Amino acid sequence: MVKRILLVLAALLLLLVAVLAVNTLRQGSRQLDVPPAPPLALDEKALADKLGAAIRLQTVSSLEDPTANAAEFRKLHALLQERFPRVHATLQRDLVNDLSLLYTWKGTDPNAKPVAFIAHQDVVPIAPGTESKWQVAPFSGEVKDGYVWGRGAWDDKGNLIAQLEAVEMLLAAGFQPRQTIYLIAGADEEVGGPRGAVAIAKMLRERKVRLDFVIDEGLVLTEGILPGVKAPAALVGMAEKGYITVQITANAPPGHASMPPPPGTTAIAKVGDALKRLDEEQFPPKLQGVARELFQTLAPEMGGIQRVALSNLWLFGPLLEKQLAKGASTNAMLRTTTALTIVNAGNKSNVIPGQADATLDYRILPGDSTEKVLAHVRSKVGEGVEVKSLGGSTEPTPVSSTAAPSYYQLQRTLRAVFPGTLVAPALYVAGSDSHHFVDLADSIYRFSPVRVKPEDVARLHGTNERIAVANLGELVRFYHQLLRNLNAPAP
Repeated sequence: MVKRILLVLAALLLLLVAVLAVNTLRQGSRQLDVPPAPPLALDEKALADKLGAAIRLQTVSSLEDPTANAAEFRKLHALLQERFPRVHATLQRDLVNDLSLLYTWKGTDPNAKPVAFIAHQDVVPIAPGTESKWQVAPFSGEVKDGYVWGRGAWDDKGNLIAQLEAVEMLLAAGFQPRQTIYLIAGADEEVGGPRGAVAIAKMLRERKVRLDFVIDEGLVLTEGILPGVKAPAALVGMAEKGYITVQITANAPPGHASMPPPPGTTAIAKVGDALKRLDEEQFPPKLQGVARELFQTLAPEMGGIQRVALSNLWLFGPLLEKQLAKGASTNAMLRTTTALTIVNAGNKSNVIPGQADATLDYRILPGDSTEKVLAHVRSKVGEGVEVKSLGGSTEPTPVSSTAAPSYYQLQRTLRAVFPGTLVAPALYVAGSDSHHFVDLADSIYRFSPVRVKPEDVARLHGTNERIAVANLGELVRFYHQLLRNLNAPAP
């Protein structure tokens, strides 16, 4: 009897191994096979000088003050006019709310849906006290050791200069696009885009514009960041998380600290207990949607046990969820995240305050919603704790389809300009101006072809922001080739 059971178990094990092997082997590469893009001669020194000059203009935006650093923005506009004369002589240029820019390059085919390329002019400020930690002055725009240094080099003046350079070169070659091209350069993306992207989207809406796709900043060309992936990987943001800021408030009778009430009854205790539950009982991780498609796309490019596991998510999915939830960046792809950010209570050490409040930042996964977040918070805080949204929330965006012709063109361009690079869909966990165009576009892609290694991640909004001069040239080649590919779509 025991022998028979062992034989059955062995047979089942062999069957499982066979199923895993077949599933693994039948998952072929999803990467397009395209020839390298033709060479494109670039004056990289002159290109780096253009970006450096743009970085030297301190275009820091402000949510409260629409006129903050307006003179710097106007200097940037003058610089763009000077350095890109063909663009400004040929394209229609609209100044929106004084500081944001909309360029229109009319296409030859009125029936072809237009496309929009987005890059913003504004930058975040330098964190006080960190100036001395920069290898070069943060607004110097210095070219050193093969890099252009300074705030905005990566986010997002590099894309702005590269897009304009690509169009300038195409105009010089007599190129005319088949579909109308919009170049959008907001002046307040870093504070949510209320006067820039929002107003430009409204303008396009009033003009009855329907876009085939939008491409904006977002994910990047990673090198050595994804475990098990040796080749560079271009991760294309197919959706953007929503967000909501939630405040919880508790009230209780105030009193003297020498005569405290029973444990757990003060305002601080109530808020503290609520925060503990919210921190420990978060939304569950879900390996689904864009995250699942990311790993399914990369699985055939991996080796060993990683390829087996990712090719058989029906079996290894729960284990993989647990593992990915341990890392900050991968965890953010799998769940609606909870971040405890502000706590306020009391103003004197010997007085028990009558009120305490705390603020939480939620980044919402596609499939969840602001209402679902509020319901979750209310279910965890306990009796006597008020819950409210602080406003300015957004819902997660729709997920763009990898079956769309525009995604094919994007893959085709990336594989041609960056031979050997893997292209995969992913979820963008931050925010961009593109979410203001959701109702105007069939597809939205959040991607910058900026090469990023593990040591570069902290440079975004951080210290020593920079972009390689050679990579800046690649940005131009990418936009140049994408526009050419759109003009002559492959069958």
